[in-house]
Amino acid sequence: MADPSSTPKSNPPLYEQALDFALDVANGRHALSKLIPPALFLADALLCGLIIWKVPYTEIDWTAYMEQVSQILSGERNYTKIRGGTGPLVYPAAHVYLYTGLYYLTDEGKNILLAQQLFAGLYIVTLAVVMGCYWQAKAPPYLFPLLILSKRLHSIFVLRCFNDCFAVLFLWLAIFFLQRRNWQAGVLLYTLGLGVKMTLLLSLPAVGLILFLGSGSFVTTLQLAATMGLVQVLIGVPFLAHYPTEYLSRAFELSRQFFFKWTVNWRFIGEETFLSKGFALTLLALHVLVLGIFVTTRWIKPGRKSLVQLISPVLLAGKPPLTGPEHHAAARDVTPRYIMTTILSANAVGLLFARSLHYQFYAYVAWSTPFLLWRAGLHPVLVYLLWAVQEWAWNVFPSTPASSAAVVGVLGVTVAGVWLGAREEWEPGMKSSSKKEEAAMR
Repeated sequence: MADPSSTPKSNPPLYEQALDFALDVANGRHALSKLIPPALFLADALLCGLIIWKVPYTEIDWTAYMEQVSQILSGERNYTKIRGGTGPLVYPAAHVYLYTGLYYLTDEGKNILLAQQLFAGLYIVTLAVVMGCYWQAKAPPYLFPLLILSKRLHSIFVLRCFNDCFAVLFLWLAIFFLQRRNWQAGVLLYTLGLGVKMTLLLSLPAVGLILFLGSGSFVTTLQLAATMGLVQVLIGVPFLAHYPTEYLSRAFELSRQFFFKWTVNWRFIGEETFLSKGFALTLLALHVLVLGIFVTTRWIKPGRKSLVQLISPVLLAGKPPLTGPEHHAAARDVTPRYIMTTILSANAVGLLFARSLHYQFYAYVAWSTPFLLWRAGLHPVLVYLLWAVQEWAWNVFPSTPASSAAVVGVLGVTVAGVWLGAREEWEPGMKSSSKKEEAAMR
């Protein structure tokens, strides 16, 4: 009688082999996984061209930007007197310089087709940087299709030409260079983005902690912080030299009154509550509270000390918060994934408790959500489902109580999920799972 153990095993059914192959490619375990980002990138480049060809341009702020630039070129330097059709100039000076360049390139803003083509190029460059950041953070390839599928995001870039497009490019460039431990370039790019739009202030606490823990030296951290401040001053010099108070009060206005009719996120609470001072103060308090929770229980963990232990030497004795060996140990835990998770989670916390979100703010959400939901440990099906709910909500115009509740709900799930599910990313000595994932993706 033949030995049963010697009987050759039959191959699994063809459908099982196909499923295993697809899962290997989607999870980065196959050589073909590396082809997914470039294939999607080329497909999206073609899509941008198709959108410009087939979808009508929508005028919102472009004409106002050009009118404001025209006044500045005529010699006006008082920010309180610079206005466009949709209102006053409320962006820092880097915005002015970028749109001055576009003013000349597009025949004083009249050549809309060329402007759309330039913003399509801006979109493609930003997408390439985003994909690079995802790859450095060892994100699985199955997330990458979500980076090119957003209708609203294409609209923001190619059909609206908002300044958020430049700000978000600088944010992702900063993440990219910080992941590569090029602190000087990362800081410069981040502060240039902040010079376009103050929305990037939402990520400042995370950027500061990354520089402190990752640069390897407290002195280096202070030098980098000084660089950020100096660059902001240099950006604003033409306006600060003549009307400093007017420039700062408009470019970095924190007390701006928002209109209920434009809100994407708080429609469901009603106009009376939305406009109340108590609601604004509650959001501010919750923002500070949740940021504090992330700082003290997650982001600061590579330092292996509590926040009080880090601050005390500086305040009481004027000494660095970490010794040389302690700083180098912390720097080893500031990985590309840690950097991206920390900055994007800070951004998500800020957007969750934002006084009001408008449609162009989706530029800061769309490319962040897939990564954060993955870091939250959610199943891919849930990642895609939540992304779809978010995409639907941001495409409802005007917003409704249901769509705004969905916007806040997905942001809330994202923030809570990252805090609960990605805690090993911030814990020293708990990187083994990450290393296994990295090895699998190679």
